Amino acid sequence: MTTDTPARLLQLLSLLQTPREWPGGELAERLGVSRRTVRRDIDRLRELGYPVQATKGADGGYRLVAGKAMPPLVLDDEEAVAIAVGLRAGAGHAVEGLDEASVRALAKLEQVLPSRLRHRVSTLQAATTPLTSGDGASIAPETLTVMASTVAARERLRFSYRAGDGTETRRLTEPYRLVSTGRRWYLVAYDLDRADWRTFRVDRVSEPCATGARFAPRELPTGSAAEYLRQSVYRRQETYAFTVTFAESAEVVGGRLPAWLGAPEPLGSRGCRLHATTGDPVQWLAVRLAMLGCEFTVEEPQELVECARELGARLTRAAGG
Repeated sequence: MTTDTPARLLQLLSLLQTPREWPGGELAERLGVSRRTVRRDIDRLRELGYPVQATKGADGGYRLVAGKAMPPLVLDDEEAVAIAVGLRAGAGHAVEGLDEASVRALAKLEQVLPSRLRHRVSTLQAATTPLTSGDGASIAPETLTVMASTVAARERLRFSYRAGDGTETRRLTEPYRLVSTGRRWYLVAYDLDRADWRTFRVDRVSEPCATGARFAPRELPTGSAAEYLRQSVYRRQETYAFTVTFAESAEVVGGRLPAWLGAPEPLGSRGCRLHATTGDPVQWLAVRLAMLGCEFTVEEPQELVECARELGARLTRAAGG
Protein backbone atom coordinates (compact mmCIF):
# COMPACT_ATOMS: atom_id res chain seq x y z
CA MET A 1 0.00 0.00 0.00
CA THR A 2 1.32 3.46 -0.94
CA THR A 3 0.76 5.69 2.10
CA ASP A 4 2.79 8.66 0.82
CA THR A 5 0.25 10.87 -0.97
CA PRO A 6 2.67 12.62 -3.40
CA ALA A 7 4.22 9.28 -4.38
CA ARG A 8 0.76 7.77 -4.83
CA LEU A 9 -0.35 10.68 -7.02
CA LEU A 10 2.69 10.22 -9.25
CA GLN A 11 1.97 6.50 -9.52
CA LEU A 12 -1.66 7.21 -10.35
CA LEU A 13 -0.68 9.79 -12.96
CA SER A 14 1.74 7.34 -14.55
CA LEU A 15 -1.06 4.80 -14.89
CA LEU A 16 -3.50 7.33 -16.34
CA GLN A 17 -1.00 8.45 -18.97
CA THR A 18 -1.31 5.01 -20.53
CA PRO A 19 -3.84 5.44 -23.39
CA ARG A 20 -6.68 3.36 -21.91
CA GLU A 21 -9.56 3.66 -19.47
CA TRP A 22 -8.91 2.44 -15.95
CA PRO A 23 -11.79 1.05 -13.85
CA GLY A 24 -11.85 2.57 -10.38
CA GLY A 25 -11.56 -0.83 -8.76
CA GLU A 26 -8.44 -1.71 -10.76
CA LEU A 27 -6.79 1.58 -9.86
CA ALA A 28 -7.59 1.02 -6.19
CA GLU A 29 -6.07 -2.46 -6.39
CA ARG A 30 -2.94 -1.21 -8.16
CA LEU A 31 -2.41 1.55 -5.61
CA GLY A 32 -3.43 -0.50 -2.59
CA VAL A 33 -6.03 2.02 -1.45
CA SER A 34 -9.81 2.33 -1.32
CA ARG A 35 -11.96 3.56 -4.20
CA ARG A 36 -12.80 6.60 -2.14
CA THR A 37 -9.09 7.46 -1.91
CA VAL A 38 -8.80 7.03 -5.68
CA ARG A 39 -11.64 9.51 -6.17
CA ARG A 40 -9.94 12.03 -3.87
CA ASP A 41 -6.63 11.59 -5.71
CA ILE A 42 -8.39 12.11 -9.04
CA ASP A 43 -9.78 15.39 -7.70
CA ARG A 44 -6.26 16.44 -6.63
CA LEU A 45 -4.93 15.76 -10.15
CA ARG A 46 -7.73 17.85 -11.63
CA GLU A 47 -6.83 20.71 -9.30
CA LEU A 48 -3.25 20.48 -10.63
CA GLY A 49 -4.52 20.88 -14.19
CA TYR A 50 -4.68 17.29 -15.37
CA PRO A 51 -7.88 16.71 -17.42
CA VAL A 52 -9.08 13.38 -15.99
CA GLN A 53 -12.37 12.22 -17.46
CA ALA A 54 -14.67 9.95 -15.46
CA THR A 55 -17.24 7.57 -16.94
CA LYS A 56 -20.35 6.38 -15.15
CA GLY A 57 -21.17 2.77 -14.58
CA ALA A 58 -21.07 -0.04 -12.06
CA ASP A 59 -17.33 0.23 -11.62
CA GLY A 60 -16.73 3.65 -13.12
CA GLY A 61 -13.66 4.44 -15.16
CA TYR A 62 -11.03 7.15 -15.52
CA ARG A 63 -8.86 8.27 -18.39
CA LEU A 64 -6.58 11.20 -19.14
CA VAL A 65 -7.84 13.30 -22.08
CA ALA A 66 -6.54 16.27 -24.04
CA GLY A 67 -6.98 19.56 -22.22
CA LYS A 68 -6.49 23.26 -22.87
CA ALA A 69 -2.92 23.34 -21.56
CA MET A 70 0.02 20.95 -21.49
CA PRO A 71 0.41 19.61 -17.94
CA PRO A 72 3.68 18.05 -16.75
CA LEU A 73 4.30 14.49 -17.96
CA VAL A 74 5.43 11.61 -15.80
CA LEU A 75 7.79 9.24 -17.61
CA ASP A 76 9.15 5.92 -16.43
CA ASP A 77 12.84 5.08 -16.94
CA GLU A 78 12.38 3.36 -20.30
CA GLU A 79 10.21 6.17 -21.70
CA ALA A 80 12.65 8.88 -20.60
CA VAL A 81 15.61 7.05 -22.12
CA ALA A 82 13.73 6.44 -25.39
CA ILE A 83 12.80 10.12 -25.76
CA ALA A 84 16.30 11.35 -24.90
CA VAL A 85 17.95 8.95 -27.35
CA GLY A 86 15.56 9.98 -30.13
CA LEU A 87 16.08 13.69 -29.53
CA ARG A 88 19.86 13.25 -29.31
CA ALA A 89 19.96 11.31 -32.58
CA GLY A 90 18.05 14.04 -34.37
CA ALA A 91 19.86 16.92 -32.70
CA GLY A 92 23.28 15.60 -33.69
CA HIS A 93 22.45 16.33 -37.32
CA ALA A 94 20.65 19.33 -38.79
CA VAL A 95 17.48 17.46 -39.67
CA GLU A 96 14.97 19.73 -41.37
CA GLY A 97 11.95 20.19 -39.14
CA LEU A 98 13.86 19.57 -35.93
CA ASP A 99 13.96 23.19 -34.81
CA GLU A 100 15.12 24.99 -31.69
CA ALA A 101 12.04 23.91 -29.72
CA SER A 102 13.13 20.27 -30.04
CA VAL A 103 16.62 21.12 -28.83
CA ARG A 104 15.14 23.02 -25.87
CA ALA A 105 13.09 19.93 -25.03
CA LEU A 106 16.27 17.84 -25.04
CA ALA A 107 18.01 20.38 -22.80
CA LYS A 108 15.17 20.28 -20.27
CA LEU A 109 15.00 16.48 -20.26
CA GLU A 110 18.74 15.95 -19.82
CA GLN A 111 18.82 18.50 -17.01
CA VAL A 112 16.52 16.36 -14.87
CA LEU A 113 17.64 12.87 -15.93
CA PRO A 114 19.15 10.90 -13.04
CA SER A 115 22.80 9.96 -13.55
CA ARG A 116 21.92 6.29 -14.08
CA LEU A 117 19.58 7.18 -16.96
CA ARG A 118 22.00 9.70 -18.42
CA HIS A 119 24.60 6.92 -18.52
CA ARG A 120 22.13 4.62 -20.32
CA VAL A 121 21.41 7.31 -22.91
CA SER A 122 25.12 7.90 -23.55
CA THR A 123 25.79 4.17 -23.81
CA LEU A 124 22.98 3.64 -26.32
CA GLN A 125 24.07 6.55 -28.45
CA ALA A 126 27.71 5.42 -28.44
CA ALA A 127 26.63 1.98 -29.64
CA THR A 128 24.59 3.25 -32.61
CA THR A 129 25.50 4.97 -35.86
CA PRO A 130 22.86 7.07 -37.65
CA LEU A 131 22.58 6.90 -41.44
CA THR A 132 22.48 10.47 -42.69
CA SER A 133 22.38 12.12 -46.08
CA GLY A 134 23.85 15.32 -47.43
CA ASP A 135 27.02 17.00 -46.28
CA GLY A 136 25.82 18.19 -42.89
CA ALA A 137 28.44 17.72 -40.20
CA SER A 138 27.79 15.83 -36.97
CA ILE A 139 27.33 17.81 -33.78
CA ALA A 140 27.61 16.69 -30.17
CA PRO A 141 24.07 16.97 -28.72
CA GLU A 142 25.59 18.41 -25.56
CA THR A 143 26.78 21.40 -27.59
CA LEU A 144 23.27 22.11 -28.81
CA THR A 145 21.68 21.65 -25.40
CA VAL A 146 24.13 24.06 -23.74
CA MET A 147 23.43 26.63 -26.46
CA ALA A 148 19.67 26.16 -26.27
CA SER A 149 19.77 26.60 -22.49
CA THR A 150 21.66 29.89 -22.76
CA VAL A 151 19.28 31.14 -25.46
CA ALA A 152 16.26 30.39 -23.26
CA ALA A 153 17.84 31.82 -20.10
CA ARG A 154 19.37 34.88 -21.88
CA GLU A 155 22.74 33.89 -20.47
CA ARG A 156 26.09 34.79 -22.00
CA LEU A 157 27.87 31.97 -23.79
CA ARG A 158 31.62 31.45 -24.21
CA PHE A 159 33.11 28.94 -26.66
CA SER A 160 36.02 28.15 -28.95
CA TYR A 161 35.39 28.67 -32.64
CA ARG A 162 37.26 27.32 -35.65
CA ALA A 163 36.97 29.52 -38.73
CA GLY A 164 36.91 28.19 -42.29
CA ASP A 165 40.68 28.70 -42.61
CA GLY A 166 41.31 26.72 -39.43
CA THR A 167 41.97 29.71 -37.14
CA GLU A 168 40.89 29.07 -33.53
CA THR A 169 39.45 31.92 -31.43
CA ARG A 170 37.59 32.27 -28.14
CA ARG A 171 34.25 34.04 -28.35
CA LEU A 172 32.04 35.63 -25.72
CA THR A 173 28.51 36.07 -27.03
CA GLU A 174 24.94 36.89 -26.19
CA PRO A 175 23.13 34.01 -27.93
CA TYR A 176 19.93 34.92 -29.75
CA ARG A 177 18.64 31.88 -31.68
CA LEU A 178 19.64 28.49 -33.05
CA VAL A 179 18.70 28.03 -36.71
CA SER A 180 18.66 24.82 -38.76
CA THR A 181 19.01 25.07 -42.54
CA GLY A 182 18.23 21.39 -43.11
CA ARG A 183 21.91 20.45 -43.35
CA ARG A 184 23.59 22.47 -40.62
CA TRP A 185 22.89 24.22 -37.33
CA TYR A 186 23.87 27.87 -36.89
CA LEU A 187 23.97 30.10 -33.83
CA VAL A 188 22.91 33.73 -34.30
CA ALA A 189 24.49 35.77 -31.51
CA TYR A 190 25.87 39.17 -30.58
CA ASP A 191 29.69 38.95 -30.39
CA LEU A 192 30.75 41.10 -27.43
CA ASP A 193 34.44 41.25 -28.41
CA ARG A 194 33.58 42.49 -31.93
CA ALA A 195 30.56 44.55 -30.82
CA ASP A 196 28.46 43.20 -33.68
CA TRP A 197 26.06 40.44 -34.66
CA ARG A 198 27.60 37.22 -35.98
CA THR A 199 26.54 33.75 -37.18
CA PHE A 200 28.47 30.65 -36.11
CA ARG A 201 28.38 27.17 -37.60
CA VAL A 202 27.66 24.96 -34.61
CA ASP A 203 29.78 22.09 -35.96
CA ARG A 204 32.79 24.42 -35.64
CA VAL A 205 32.03 25.24 -31.99
CA SER A 206 33.82 23.48 -29.15
CA GLU A 207 33.89 23.81 -25.36
CA PRO A 208 30.64 25.82 -25.06
CA CYS A 209 30.23 27.20 -21.56
CA ALA A 210 27.38 29.13 -19.97
CA THR A 211 28.96 31.98 -18.00
CA GLY A 212 26.05 32.57 -15.64
CA ALA A 213 25.92 36.28 -16.61
CA ARG A 214 22.46 37.37 -17.77
CA PHE A 215 21.85 40.01 -20.43
CA ALA A 216 19.03 42.14 -21.78
CA PRO A 217 18.10 41.03 -25.32
CA ARG A 218 19.27 43.27 -28.17
CA GLU A 219 17.27 44.07 -31.29
CA LEU A 220 18.31 41.99 -34.28
CA PRO A 221 19.02 44.06 -37.45
CA THR A 222 16.57 41.93 -39.45
CA GLY A 223 13.09 40.70 -38.63
CA SER A 224 14.09 37.15 -37.77
CA ALA A 225 17.13 35.01 -37.03
CA ALA A 226 16.46 32.94 -40.17
CA GLU A 227 16.50 36.04 -42.37
CA TYR A 228 19.67 37.33 -40.71
CA LEU A 229 21.36 33.98 -41.29
CA ARG A 230 20.29 33.96 -44.93
CA GLN A 231 21.75 37.40 -45.54
CA SER A 232 24.90 36.60 -43.59
CA VAL A 233 25.60 33.36 -45.44
CA TYR A 234 24.93 34.92 -48.84
CA ARG A 235 27.32 37.79 -48.14
CA ARG A 236 30.13 35.25 -47.66
CA GLN A 237 29.59 33.11 -50.74
CA GLU A 238 28.82 33.30 -54.43
CA THR A 239 25.09 33.11 -54.99
CA TYR A 240 22.74 32.83 -57.94
CA ALA A 241 19.06 33.45 -58.56
CA PHE A 242 16.72 30.73 -59.74
CA THR A 243 13.09 30.52 -60.79
CA VAL A 244 10.94 27.39 -60.62
CA THR A 245 7.22 26.91 -61.27
CA PHE A 246 5.21 24.18 -59.53
CA ALA A 247 1.98 22.44 -60.54
CA GLU A 248 0.78 22.70 -56.92
CA SER A 249 -0.68 25.48 -54.80
CA ALA A 250 1.56 27.95 -53.00
CA GLU A 251 0.29 26.58 -49.68
CA VAL A 252 1.35 23.01 -50.50
CA VAL A 253 4.75 23.97 -51.92
CA GLY A 254 5.43 26.51 -49.18
CA GLY A 255 4.77 23.86 -46.53
CA ARG A 256 7.44 21.62 -48.05
CA LEU A 257 10.11 24.22 -48.78
CA PRO A 258 12.70 25.22 -46.18
CA ALA A 259 11.78 28.62 -44.78
CA TRP A 260 15.04 30.26 -45.81
CA LEU A 261 14.12 29.88 -49.51
CA GLY A 262 11.15 32.18 -49.05
CA ALA A 263 7.49 31.81 -50.00
CA PRO A 264 6.31 30.88 -53.53
CA GLU A 265 4.08 33.25 -55.49
CA PRO A 266 0.56 31.97 -56.27
CA LEU A 267 -0.31 31.66 -59.97
CA GLY A 268 -3.98 30.83 -59.55
CA SER A 269 -5.02 27.54 -61.14
CA ARG A 270 -1.59 27.24 -62.78
CA GLY A 271 0.16 26.53 -59.47
CA CYS A 272 2.87 28.78 -58.09
CA ARG A 273 6.32 30.21 -58.85
CA LEU A 274 9.37 30.42 -56.61
CA HIS A 275 11.97 33.06 -57.36
CA ALA A 276 14.80 32.95 -54.84
CA THR A 277 18.55 33.22 -54.35
CA THR A 278 20.82 30.50 -53.01
CA GLY A 279 24.46 29.62 -52.64
CA ASP A 280 23.86 25.87 -52.73
CA PRO A 281 25.43 23.86 -55.56
CA VAL A 282 22.99 23.40 -58.45
CA GLN A 283 23.22 19.61 -57.98
CA TRP A 284 21.99 19.88 -54.39
CA LEU A 285 19.21 22.30 -55.36
CA ALA A 286 18.00 20.00 -58.15
CA VAL A 287 17.81 17.06 -55.75
CA ARG A 288 16.10 19.22 -53.11
CA LEU A 289 13.45 20.33 -55.60
CA ALA A 290 12.85 16.75 -56.75
CA MET A 291 12.33 15.68 -53.13
CA LEU A 292 9.38 18.06 -52.72
CA GLY A 293 7.12 15.52 -54.42
CA CYS A 294 5.59 18.10 -56.82
CA GLU A 295 5.68 18.47 -60.58
CA PHE A 296 7.94 21.42 -61.35
CA THR A 297 9.65 23.23 -64.21
CA VAL A 298 12.99 25.01 -63.90
CA GLU A 299 12.93 28.34 -65.74
CA GLU A 300 16.39 29.64 -64.84
CA PRO A 301 19.36 29.55 -64.61
CA GLN A 302 20.39 27.35 -67.51
CA GLU A 303 22.85 25.44 -65.31
CA LEU A 304 20.00 24.32 -63.08
CA VAL A 305 17.88 23.41 -66.13
CA GLU A 306 20.65 21.16 -67.45
CA CYS A 307 21.32 19.67 -64.00
CA ALA A 308 17.62 18.81 -63.56
CA ARG A 309 17.53 17.27 -67.05
CA GLU A 310 20.63 15.17 -66.32
CA LEU A 311 19.24 14.09 -62.93
CA GLY A 312 15.94 13.03 -64.55
CA ALA A 313 17.74 11.04 -67.24
CA ARG A 314 19.94 9.32 -64.65
CA LEU A 315 16.94 8.32 -62.54
CA THR A 316 15.12 7.07 -65.65
CA ARG A 317 18.10 4.87 -66.55
CA ALA A 318 18.31 3.63 -62.97
CA ALA A 319 14.67 2.52 -63.22
CA GLY A 320 15.38 0.64 -66.43
CA GLY A 321 13.64 3.19 -68.64
